[in-house]
Amino acid sequence: MKTKRALSKPKAGTRAESLREAIEDKIATGAFPPGMHLDECELAQKFGVSRTPLREALIQLSTMGIVLIRPRRGAVVADVTPQRLLEMFEVMAELEAMCARLAARRMSDADQQELLRAHRACEAACVAADPDNHYHENEHFHHAIYAAAHSDFLAEQALALQRRLRPYGRLPLRVRNRMSTSFSEHTQVVEALLQGDAEAAAGRLRKHILVQGERFTDLLASLATLRAGSSPSARETTRNVAAAT
Repeated sequence: MKTKRALSKPKAGTRAESLREAIEDKIATGAFPPGMHLDECELAQKFGVSRTPLREALIQLSTMGIVLIRPRRGAVVADVTPQRLLEMFEVMAELEAMCARLAARRMSDADQQELLRAHRACEAACVAADPDNHYHENEHFHHAIYAAAHSDFLAEQALALQRRLRPYGRLPLRVRNRMSTSFSEHTQVVEALLQGDAEAAAGRLRKHILVQGERFTDLLASLATLRAGSSPSARETTRNVAAAT
């Protein structure tokens, strides 16, 4: 089925993809604040790369709506407020709830096996305390649910918004205990899906996404006050904010 091919796990790590993730992280933490001009020469020097993969990374970020590329003026970080992000997470929660509801009714044995494989991979990353790997395995877990819904149109909508929110899903996983909490929430979703309980699966996945959005927007609002702080004391305050969330 088309949906399953589209949701297959991406191959790891071209140079442009690695750069995109690094820039995503800078944007999500406020190191690259909204409106900041992304000078290709400066970024190439900062990341120690040529301008070709950097330009590819910026184009990828532009298609996701995270960066704006203006003719003859270069790239800037898109301005996304905490309120706007919360609204996007609310819509994402409803899209994923629909996926879970349909998946509980439609998933095949092969879909169940793929979901369990993704769930075990998240567990391994959680045990290893590896937030970056957990982030990628978490994506695959959610993509497995999209595919199991067997609705190409719904999967396309979920993927489009998931890509738009992609950089904002990394930071919460670095908050203390968030990986283990996320895995516990996943376990509850898996149980409902395997039992064929459509409403429980939808409700649990909706709550999982909403909690993630609320935690991130709270953290982002706190980090916004520190965007100008490149000093060691400001960076320490940022770490304290994250640890307390």
